[in-house]
Amino acid sequence: MSRIDLHLHTTHSDGSFSTREVMDFAKQAGVAALAITDHDIVDGIPEATAIGHELGIEVVPGVEISSRLGESEIHILGYFLDWTDPLLAQRLKTLRDSRHLRNPRIVQRLNELGIPITYEEVRALAGTESVGRPHIARLLMEKKFVTSAKEAFDRYLANGRPAFVDRELPEPVDAVRWIRDAGGVPVLAHPTWVRTSADGLRTLVRDLKTVGLGGIEVHYSTHTPSQTTEYLDLAKQCDLLVTGGSDFHGVTKPDIEVGIGRGQLKVSHKLLDPLKKAATTA
Repeated sequence: MSRIDLHLHTTHSDGSFSTREVMDFAKQAGVAALAITDHDIVDGIPEATAIGHELGIEVVPGVEISSRLGESEIHILGYFLDWTDPLLAQRLKTLRDSRHLRNPRIVQRLNELGIPITYEEVRALAGTESVGRPHIARLLMEKKFVTSAKEAFDRYLANGRPAFVDRELPEPVDAVRWIRDAGGVPVLAHPTWVRTSADGLRTLVRDLKTVGLGGIEVHYSTHTPSQTTEYLDLAKQCDLLVTGGSDFHGVTKPDIEVGIGRGQLKVSHKLLDPLKKAATTA
C-alpha cells in the first residue's frame, strides 16, 4: 500500500524544516503523495511542486486555516485549491496580520514574567511572514527557559496560561467557504481538538457540510485506534471523505515524523483519488 501524508508544515509557517528538507524526509519515508499545509500561507507550494517533480512525489496544493467556535480553535485543511487566487491571498493575510498583532503582546507578558525576549528575536527565528506561538516556544527553548515546546505551551503559551493572548479568527463556516471560494476541498483537521461531546462534534460536522465541508481527517498521528474508528464512522454517517496526515512540524513536535507520525501512521494512497474527484466537481 502506497503511503501519503496530507498534513505537513515547513518553515513557511511554524515548521522547523525547509520545504526541501520536508520533501526529502517524505522521499525517505516512501511517501508517494503529500500536501504542504502551512498555517494561513501558501508560499511553499510552488517550491514543493518543483521538488516533487524531481523526486517523483505528487504534491497536493494545500493550506491549514485557523478558526474558532466558542472555546475550540478549529482548523480547516484545504486541498487542491487555487493557491494563486487573489481573494484567498487577501483572506490569509488578515490571519497572518492577526498573529502580528497578538505576538508582541505575548512577548510583553513573558517579559512581565521575567523572561527577557524580544519580538524581533522571534521574527528573526521564524524567518517567515506566518509567525506564531510555536516560534515563541522555539525561542524559549533556544534560550533555555524551557526544555521543550510542550513545556513552553503548558507553562506559558496555551489557553489559560499566563502569557496567552487571544486573537481574532473567522468562524469555521467562513474558513470552509474561503477554501470553497478558491476551488478547494475543505476538511476538518484533527477533530480531537474540538472541545465538545460526540453529539456536539456530529452537529458541527453536519452544519459545516451544509456550507461545503468535504471531509474529515480520520488518520492522524495522535489519534488512538478508538478515535480513528469513531471518526471513520462519523465520516460514513455524514457522507464525507476520509483523509489523513502526520501534522509534521519538526522541533516543536519531535515525536512526529513525516509519513509515519509516531511510527504507526499509514495513510493509504487510495484516499487520494476521491479527494481529487471532489476537487474537480467543486
